[in-house]
Amino acid sequence: MDGLPFTVAGFQLFLICLARMAAMLGTLPVFGSGTAPARVRLGLAVMLALLIFPVVRPYLPAPDFSPVILVQLILAESLLGLMVGFIAQLVLTSVEVGGTIIGYKMGFAAANVFDPQSQRQIELVSQYQNVIAVLIFLAFDAHHLFIRAVVRSYELLPPGGIDLGGDAVPFLMTLVSRMFVLGIQLGAPILAVLILASLVMGILARVFPQLNVFMLSYPLNIGVGFLVMGLTLSLLVLVLEREFAMVPDRILHLIQALR
Repeated sequence: MDGLPFTVAGFQLFLICLARMAAMLGTLPVFGSGTAPARVRLGLAVMLALLIFPVVRPYLPAPDFSPVILVQLILAESLLGLMVGFIAQLVLTSVEVGGTIIGYKMGFAAANVFDPQSQRQIELVSQYQNVIAVLIFLAFDAHHLFIRAVVRSYELLPPGGIDLGGDAVPFLMTLVSRMFVLGIQLGAPILAVLILASLVMGILARVFPQLNVFMLSYPLNIGVGFLVMGLTLSLLVLVLEREFAMVPDRILHLIQALR
């Protein structure tokens, strides 16, 4: 009973714990998307905060602080939770970048669909690879790794100890640059085959001038693109599993940089 927020002081500490968890879930893939109702996301955040509150309570500050300090701690914890969720979101963003590059090369530049997770229009191939990445995220239990990393973060960085003047911002910038590199790596095999197919079509156009290469290239690029995507699907799974497995270490590195 002592670990539950049944007193005023305990409720204040619970709000600090809830701020980090709610901000993390708000930016986490799947759970923070627009497909999940706001009440469900809020209820899940409260439930998880109640579960981890008895565990992380020894790392929370003493409850004798003023409302101004309480608001400052909640804002700081929310910022930390947003950073943690942002690291996870970068992996899916890299998949979307790779799918966009592939889609433009395949001829799907104008074929956009509505993405319920990001609440915006994205490229067709990006949506396809994004769905695969979400399924891998859930199958790999990456959301459990995030919860463990958040619990671990209270031990490494108790509330009130965040310092943005360290290496945290450069580390996030490095991860953003890696996002573009990873997106190109995911689309490199398909891009290489499509460029080779375009080269072959160019040679055929010179050999057979009467051949309508412009009309033939569209179905050829689409067929070759989907064929190579199917053949390299196992490679995509391996790369995403590696990236999701590295996310908890990146979160802990970020937390150490904020100390």
